[in-house]
Amino acid sequence: MLYKPGARSRWAPPSRLLFHHSGDGFRLRQRLPSRLHFSQAAGLQASERHSGVKPGLTFAATILVLGGIGYVAYEQYQPFRHSLLAVVRCSRVAVAAVLGVVDYKLTFARSYASEAEKVQGYSQCHTRSARRVLRALLANGGVFIKLGQHMASLIVLPQEWRNTMRPLQDKCDPTSYEDVEALFLSDMGKPISELFEDFDPIPIGVASLAQVHTGKHRESGKMVAVKLQHPNLAEFCEIDMEMVTVTLGWVKRWFPEFEFTWLGEEMRVNLPKEMDFVNEAQNARRAAANFANVSTSLYIPEVISATKRVLIMEYIQGARVDDLAFLRKEGIDNNKVALELARIFGRMVFVDGWFHADPHPGNLLIRRATRDSRSPYNFEIVLLDHGLYFDMDDQLRINYSKWWLSLIAKVSPKTLEDRKKYAELVGNITPDLYPVFEAAITGRVALEGSWQDESNSGGFDRASSIIDVPPFSEAEGQAIRNAVSNEGILLSVLDVLRRIPRRVVMVLKLNDLTRSLDHALATTHSSARIFLITAKYCMAAVWQDDYRRIQQHGLQMYGWFGSLRRLLSCWWKYATGYATLTLLENVMDIRASLTRLLTMGHTCILTKRLR
Repeated sequence: MLYKPGARSRWAPPSRLLFHHSGDGFRLRQRLPSRLHFSQAAGLQASERHSGVKPGLTFAATILVLGGIGYVAYEQYQPFRHSLLAVVRCSRVAVAAVLGVVDYKLTFARSYASEAEKVQGYSQCHTRSARRVLRALLANGGVFIKLGQHMASLIVLPQEWRNTMRPLQDKCDPTSYEDVEALFLSDMGKPISELFEDFDPIPIGVASLAQVHTGKHRESGKMVAVKLQHPNLAEFCEIDMEMVTVTLGWVKRWFPEFEFTWLGEEMRVNLPKEMDFVNEAQNARRAAANFANVSTSLYIPEVISATKRVLIMEYIQGARVDDLAFLRKEGIDNNKVALELARIFGRMVFVDGWFHADPHPGNLLIRRATRDSRSPYNFEIVLLDHGLYFDMDDQLRINYSKWWLSLIAKVSPKTLEDRKKYAELVGNITPDLYPVFEAAITGRVALEGSWQDESNSGGFDRASSIIDVPPFSEAEGQAIRNAVSNEGILLSVLDVLRRIPRRVVMVLKLNDLTRSLDHALATTHSSARIFLITAKYCMAAVWQDDYRRIQQHGLQMYGWFGSLRRLLSCWWKYATGYATLTLLENVMDIRASLTRLLTMGHTCILTKRLR
C-alpha cells in the first residue's frame, strides 16, 4: 500500500518540523514519514543534492575552524594553554596513581601458596606500580622529575620503588643554546660574549631544574661553573605543583590508607627555594662560614655572582666521591673518606642545626687537597648544589640527639622507654610504628625489644644496641623482604611518612647517604663505625644544651652549689661517654687497618700466582 501525504496509519509516525538548509539559509520544513513511494524518495534526494552544501563538507569545515581556533588559542593565550596541558599532565599522574593503588588492593587480596610466592608477588606489584609512575613522570618532565628524584631517595620506600626512580637522576633534557643566550640577555642584561672570555655551549651536567656550563669569567679571570635554570620551568611550575597536590588529594580521598599528600605539600614549600639561585648563593656562603674554623676536608666553591636564574661559582675539577678508581690512583684512603662524610653531615645536623637537604653522590666531588687546604687529610670533599637547606630548632635537635644516644646504649627497660619516648617527640611516632621508624633511621631491621610482638622479629637474634649490629646477613635480608611484602607493614611505612616532620625526612636522606656511601666506598671498618661518629656529635649537642640551661636557669632552680654539682655531673657523663666512644673508634680503626693489610697481601699473592 502506498502512503498518501496527509494520511495516517498505525505504523507511520506523524510528520515533524525540522530546520532545513537551503541556499539562502535555514528554512522550516516538514519531516517526511519513514515510508515513501520510490518516486517520492528519489525526488527528495534530488532536491537535497541541489539544496546547498553537503553535510560532510560542513562537518569538516567546522572541525577545521575549531582546530584553527584551538591552535591560535594554545599558542597565543597562556591560560588556555595552561588549562589544556594541566588536564593532560594531571591525567597521566592520576591514571598511574589510581592503577597502582588498585594493583596493590588486588595483590593484597590474593591468596598465595607459599611465603616465597607472596614475597615475589608483592615485589612484582611494587615494580609494576613504580614503572607506571615513572612513565608518567618522564612524560611530564620538569617538576615531576624532581618529584621522582625525591622518591628515589626515601629509604623507607620499598627497594623496587627506589631502584625504578633512580634513573631519573640522568633523564633530563638540556636547554638549547639559543635559549641559554636569551636567558643571559633577559636576566644579566648582557650577552654571553661580554661576560665570559670563553663559554662552553655544551653543558657538563643537566638536572631537572637547571644545567651547568663552564667558562672563563672576564671580570674575575677565573674558570667558573655557570648554573642556568631551564627557562620554561617557571611557566609550568605553579600549575604542576597544583596538579600534583590535586592528584594526590584524589588518591587520598578514594584510598585513604594510601596517603601521599605530604609529597605535594613538601614540593610547594621547597621548590620555590630551589628555583631561587640568590637563595642558593646565600646558603653556600653560610655553609662555608659554619665550617670556617673547623678542621675539615669539606670545601664549598666560592660564589662569584647570582641572580634568580643564573648562578656563577668557582669551577672545581674532581671525581665523584664514590669513584674507587680515582681514590686508588690518588692514594686516598676509602675509610677516611667515609668517616669524613659522616663528620660533615653529623656536624651540620647535630651542632649547627642547619643542613644540606638534597644530598646524593652527584652533589659530592673529591679531589686531592691543594697546598693551601685546611683539610687534615690528602683530599677535599666538595659539596655542590646548595639550593635547599633545612634548619632544626633546638628542641628537635636535642631530642633527636637523645634518641640516637638511646640506640647506642645497651637494651634495658629504661633504654626501650627512652627510645620510644624520643621517637614520639621527634617524629610523632606511636609505639606500634616505632620498629618501622627505627629501621628507617638505622637502615637495619629493628633492634632487640623494638617489636611488641616478637613473632615479627624475623626469626634471628637481634643486636642489643646499634654498636653491636653484626654484618648484614642473608637472614636479615630475608626478614626485610618479608616485611616489605607485609601489607600491614607497608601501610605502617606510609603512616610514618605522613607523621614525621619534613625536616626529619630530610635527615633520613642524609642518614641513607652516609650509609650507602660507606658501602659504595668498599670500606674495611665495621658498619657501626659511622654510627659512633653520629653518637659523638649527639653527646656534644646534649652537653652544650645542658651547659646552656644550667648557665641560664641553674642559680634560680638549684642554687649555686646545686648548679655546680649538676654541671659537673653533666660534664662527667659527656667526658666519659665521649672517651668510651673514642676508644671504640680506635679499636675499630685498628681492625679495619689490619683487614685492609690482609686484603692487600692476598691481592699481591694472587697477582704473583697469576703471573
